Amino acid sequence: MLNKNIVILGAGESGVGAAVLAKKQGYNVFVSDFAKIKDKYSQKLIAEKINFEEGKHSESVIFKAEEIIKSPGIPDTALIISKIKEKGIPIIDELEFASRFTNALKICITGSNGKTTTTSLIYHILKKAGLNIGLAGNIGKSFALQVAENKFDIYVLEISSFQLDYMFDFKAEIAILTNITPDHLDRYDYKFENYINSKFRICNNQTVDDYFIYCKDDKVTTNNIDNYKIISKKYPFSFFEKIEENGAYIDNKKIIFNIKSNTFNMDLEALALQGRHNVYNSMAAGISSRILDIRKDIIKESMSDFQGVEHRLEFVAKVHGIEFINDSKATNVNSTWYALECMTKPVVWIVGGQDKGNDYKSLRQLVKSKVKAIVCLGIDNTKIIEEFSDLVPKIVESKTAKEAVEKAYYLASSDDVVLLSPTCASFDLFENYEDRGMQFRKAVNDL
Repeated sequence: MLNKNIVILGAGESGVGAAVLAKKQGYNVFVSDFAKIKDKYSQKLIAEKINFEEGKHSESVIFKAEEIIKSPGIPDTALIISKIKEKGIPIIDELEFASRFTNALKICITGSNGKTTTTSLIYHILKKAGLNIGLAGNIGKSFALQVAENKFDIYVLEISSFQLDYMFDFKAEIAILTNITPDHLDRYDYKFENYINSKFRICNNQTVDDYFIYCKDDKVTTNNIDNYKIISKKYPFSFFEKIEENGAYIDNKKIIFNIKSNTFNMDLEALALQGRHNVYNSMAAGISSRILDIRKDIIKESMSDFQGVEHRLEFVAKVHGIEFINDSKATNVNSTWYALECMTKPVVWIVGGQDKGNDYKSLRQLVKSKVKAIVCLGIDNTKIIEEFSDLVPKIVESKTAKEAVEKAYYLASSDDVVLLSPTCASFDLFENYEDRGMQFRKAVNDL
């Protein structure tokens, strides 16, 4: 393996982590980022004596690579990716690379919605159980960096479709698919079936000794599951259907977990996270924890005291009787559907951003019954205005979080909710959804 040339495209969390691990494993490492690299990452590369460049891609160096690790944020349409593929140089994801250097058990969570909450809840349960565990993937520190610097027995990995697309030999010992709804279609030639194929890659390389946990209520998942050769043990969960063995379901306001012929239940009212979407997340987390034989009392306690995830239906403040809720992580229609479903007071809805091929029709009934005004937060709000102008009498536009919050505040009355649930990506006006959520929080606190 020594002296093998490896190039890493993108010097964010995953790229820098991959570079550190590759250097440790004896590779000749070069990191290339077309944008400016953040100080904390360039300093890490300098400290590790790793060669890098920013603001350009030097093809003369990149094309000498025997393998390339690509940041999930770089689309396949990028010119450099097309050229690399023409050259026949293999491209992989950081998770694929890191998995070669650890024997740890991997619990892997993907899906259009609920990934981060489910991942965080599983980590919370297993940490409370005293296990030696790492949190990585699309959340926390890079998987590769942790493999390089730590020695965890188990990893809980949140995995996006972009990461799955470049994973080939990687295997999840426990795979969780929360659901599949149209998302990121701009990255999949606007073909839903391409995105579905991507999500089911979570089951690649699984054996009969592994586990696949999925939502039986999600029609896209159940309608497509037989199209893939999944030989791992299947553990479904459902809100509406009794699962006779190996899974979870609802009965008499309780979650019934039936795992390995061993049952226990959890009162829905005792869950720290409320709402149907969070019940699904709790089911998936509980099943995976019981597969690992975590004690029932620890699972119950963890599900009762879990603090939730930043930027996901996060209460920010109450100002003159108006509640402000930060759901900046809602970057697709289904996420916002769940957010609106949870609302019990009249809503001033802040929505918009970089559209990913969204179809807003499924929101119309909820918008009609719950939303009193809309504040668009994006560069191009045409689709949103066209879809909802016949349902909501007041729609205004804004270009900053501060402007959106101030306009929403004036449109709301005491006992209303101002809900930031954008349904769109953030990249038109913000660095990412965290930046959007933090600017929203600051604007609310400045009122």
